[in-house]
Amino acid sequence: MYDDFHVTDRWSGEDLHCTWKANIVAIATRHADAVDVRFTVNDRPMWIALPLNAWNAQKQRSGLVITDQLTIQIAGRHLKQLIEEGYDSRREIYTMTVSEVLTHLDAVVAEAKQEGQLPTLPVTG
Repeated sequence: MYDDFHVTDRWSGEDLHCTWKANIVAIATRHADAVDVRFTVNDRPMWIALPLNAWNAQKQRSGLVITDQLTIQIAGRHLKQLIEEGYDSRREIYTMTVSEVLTHLDAVVAEAKQEGQLPTLPVTG
């Protein structure tokens, strides 16, 4: 779904190929309470930061956890939406709010139900 996708840039009309590369806990790398999800967008790095508080909020509201696969899908869906809405391509990192994470999570789960299941964790090599 959102680990390897194409999207059209709103302003340039350019086809952008977005590919997931890694999930990194940002506490160690930039002293932030977040999980940074790295994508390449036409071979340029792009990071989507999800606040760790979203994991707590999801656990409280449903009793379920946000998995690595869901994290990728949530961040990828957010990235796709940013591009479609006319994102600033010079920025390398976008930070999501807890509310945005939960909204995208609900949308990803709904889309996955329509398709039959969540995609498996991408394998990089």
